[in-house]
Amino acid sequence: MTKLAIFASGSGTNAEAIVRATQQGDLDAEVAVIITDKPKAKVIDRATMYHIPYVIADPKQFESKADFEKHLILELRKKDVELVVLAGYMRLVGTTLLSAYEGRIVNIHPSLLPSFPGLDAIGQAFNAKVKITGVTIHYVDAGMDTGEIITQEPVRIEENDTVDSLQKKIQNVEHKLYPKTIQMIIDRAKEVG
Repeated sequence: MTKLAIFASGSGTNAEAIVRATQQGDLDAEVAVIITDKPKAKVIDRATMYHIPYVIADPKQFESKADFEKHLILELRKKDVELVVLAGYMRLVGTTLLSAYEGRIVNIHPSLLPSFPGLDAIGQAFNAKVKITGVTIHYVDAGMDTGEIITQEPVRIEENDTVDSLQKKIQNVEHKLYPKTIQMIIDRAKEVG
């Protein structure tokens, strides 16, 4: 069974969707650890609720980004993590972690990349008055939301949508698409391996 690490900085709704998919048998993986860079992140409550080990790694406690990422790599190796899943992790991954887990770090983004990369993608799309936005799952590279796209799903922006209602629609898609895509990545790795 593939061991996952989920990195999250916030509430952890995507982390919870992934954990639930593993527990319901929809995702043939085990969440070995949840790692957060925010000591007060709500994802810690979700990790506790599902009895998932978690690590709080505050980057301010380290001399450099490389030292911070070396610490993360040690934590990942302790748990034999094979795939790193970013789920609302609000930090660019640096070269130290990227080279240790090359091609094995994925991210979810609430837009149809390359449109609306970076922060507040939902607000960006809403304010641009586009008719369609969506969800992208992609491999992580050194850029911001620039890695190879794995899957995308569109979400229509209706006349009566607000930023909040659009966010709910996007989260509904994310919570289904992310576990499905992770399973697809695991299946592909098995075919190759």
